Amino acid sequence: MKNKYTNFLKTTAFLFTILMTQSLYASEFPAKGDFSEGSKAWSENCARCHNMRSPADLRDDQWVTSVFHMRVRAGLTGQEARDILTFLQASNAPVKANNTPVSALNISAPATTSGKQVYENNCVACHGENGKGSLPGMPDFTSENGPLSKGDNELLDHIISGFQSPGSPMPMPPRGGNSQISDSDLNTVLSYIRATFSK
Repeated sequence: MKNKYTNFLKTTAFLFTILMTQSLYASEFPAKGDFSEGSKAWSENCARCHNMRSPADLRDDQWVTSVFHMRVRAGLTGQEARDILTFLQASNAPVKANNTPVSALNISAPATTSGKQVYENNCVACHGENGKGSLPGMPDFTSENGPLSKGDNELLDHIISGFQSPGSPMPMPPRGGNSQISDSDLNTVLSYIRATFSK
């Protein structure tokens, strides 16, 4: 009887150790991907079947299961799957109103990247090379009554805080999902968008 009890305790301790080790690894898995690459990979691999499913359809933890299931079906690499997961989870962030007046933003500092580079690295996957939107429900920058008919302050607020256009299943995440983009770079990309797509 003593041997059975001792074996039971050893087995329980062993299983507990395995579970604790797995939970530690699981908390760091999957590794964070690249938002910009994820948005491109989504539009190239997923959007043709799923259009633009709202990230709010699933919680962040549920997207892990969905993305890694679809990785096999879509033939994605591990890095592409991590990038898409990062894109979806960042896009799942709730859009909040920006209480900082545009005049208080640090847009007078010199931009570190050209507006074209910011657009190509962060915006083109959803808004398209031609500004017409590459996914269903994305706003058309070339439309006479489109987003560019609004003032700079309102547009900067939408870019900084995130915004969901009417009819779009997915909100644009704050700063396009890239928290590293500075205020001055956002101002520069807005100038680029106006110069490139305004009628």
